[in-house]
Amino acid sequence: MREQHLVSDDTPERSVLARLILPDTPAPEDPLEELHGLATTSGTQVVGELIQRRASAEHGTYLGKGKVEELRLLVEKTKADVVIFDNELTPGQIRNLEKATGAKVLDRTELILDIFAAGARTYESRLAVELAQLEYTLPRLKRMWTHLSRQAMGVGMRGPGEKQLEVDRRLAQKRIHDLKQELGKVESRRERQVASRKEAPTVSLVGYTNAGKSTLMNALTEAGVQAADKLFATLDTRTRRWYLPHWGTVLLSDTVGFIRDLPHSLVASFKSTLEETRQADLLLHVADASNANVFDQISAVYKVLSELEIEEKDTLLVLNKIDAIKSPAMLNRVLDRYPNAIPVSAKSVKGLEMLTEAVGEALGREFLDLDIDVDPGDGKLLAYLAAKGEIVSQHFGADVVNVRVKMPVAAMGPARKSAISIRPAGTGTFAPVEPPVDVPAEPPVDTPATDVA
Repeated sequence: MREQHLVSDDTPERSVLARLILPDTPAPEDPLEELHGLATTSGTQVVGELIQRRASAEHGTYLGKGKVEELRLLVEKTKADVVIFDNELTPGQIRNLEKATGAKVLDRTELILDIFAAGARTYESRLAVELAQLEYTLPRLKRMWTHLSRQAMGVGMRGPGEKQLEVDRRLAQKRIHDLKQELGKVESRRERQVASRKEAPTVSLVGYTNAGKSTLMNALTEAGVQAADKLFATLDTRTRRWYLPHWGTVLLSDTVGFIRDLPHSLVASFKSTLEETRQADLLLHVADASNANVFDQISAVYKVLSELEIEEKDTLLVLNKIDAIKSPAMLNRVLDRYPNAIPVSAKSVKGLEMLTEAVGEALGREFLDLDIDVDPGDGKLLAYLAAKGEIVSQHFGADVVNVRVKMPVAAMGPARKSAISIRPAGTGTFAPVEPPVDVPAEPPVDTPATDVA
């Protein structure tokens, strides 16, 4: 049995990075740049890199036989403690690679989970990370726990218990069950808390990790939240008041950053933390315009939003860090693809006035305050209105349910098809939906301002 690599002092673990690039996998100019950032964030010292391009992965060791030997020699030469793959490996492949190299082996998912475990501060985020780690490690039978103690054992070894090499399945499954129950309670509380905020519209910052969301929030609200130049500096949602000239106060939330191939278990576990995003009136998608892989990062964020089932929410794309762009042609390349994007620099506060105006216009343009009459038996439409809009009030009659709701224009399709009638809020009776009601697509921008305290 291979000896454990225990970290008993402040000396960082030495890591070798590895990646297999398959023919159908797009690779940036520097294929290991992002993994290098993740490894550094986890606290390791990167001492070597290895890349292989291959038609298919080797079943037993992922890398080809020759590359495995090259990896072993690199580990030996650099005295590395851990090999970190920018791929997802099977339990068998990890065991075979550990046996071949004599070093601990992590895949991308386990590394991300480890970073989240190290950065979780609130009770809610710690529960979410622990659940994601257990669901990932349960089928892998490696280096995990039967006791719930925490002791530093280096990257990939943080989290709920690290004393034993074998997983006690019964204890793990019981703990997973308990965590899901507790997180369910937390999610319900968070959902009620977010839904109860009626005093102002809500805007949520989303984006790729290290795109500058926290810095932007500080620039807009003087929030003073942590803003560090590293991946996943923010794991917990923070909400601050933001005053928009000619509009009023809105609530601005900063959330955990996304990343490509974000573990599904982590997305599911963080549902409560992302509740602010799910119920926001407007999303500000912050992208690092200075990053060479900005297009891939934007696509990765939209993929995660789709997993959260909020990809249809009204969104403004904000191109941050324009002060770090070396060539104007690089910014123009992004603007050519996303002509409605708003270029800003949160660091130098350039472009923030334009962003503020755009947010005010979007909040006024995209939402309708309506009275909608629904058949009491149409539970599907009632559930849709609650999911897609903000229910202000409901009145149940014998033949009709009157719902006052603030709805995004883009979500009005099902309501127009199924509702008995639709009318602007507070205008009394209205004709049936057939023929279709001409609901104005763009109410005056200054109308909602009167509703903001």
